[in-house]
Amino acid sequence: MIAAGLIFAALASALHVYIFVLESFLWTAPRTRTAFGTSVKQAEATKEMAFNQGFYNLFLAVVTAVGIVAVLIDATAAGAALIFAGTGSMLLAAIVLLVTSPDKKRAAIVQGTTPLLALVLLTIGFIL
Repeated sequence: MIAAGLIFAALASALHVYIFVLESFLWTAPRTRTAFGTSVKQAEATKEMAFNQGFYNLFLAVVTAVGIVAVLIDATAAGAALIFAGTGSMLLAAIVLLVTSPDKKRAAIVQGTTPLLALVLLTIGFIL
């Protein structure tokens, strides 16, 4: 279970790096605007906010990745704490998105599924 949980944590981390790139560097690009449902005007008006938000996603990805490495080198307690902090925050952010923007249900599910699976699998793996 731990190996599967680490794989899902890594997938969640990779997804959040991708979101970082979209928000911080490609926010006004046509494909990114389509993905986030923004117009040219909206994207330009929110570019600074998106840049900042992208870094939040990057930091969650880095915390999770460092946790994975820590578990792999047998610093299990520290690694688990980092993974749970990173993926737990990712999952909570997805829940906030779902509750506050029901029209973005699909994005919230995409954003929240891998961290949820990581949390469930790692919880079971660390308990057993």
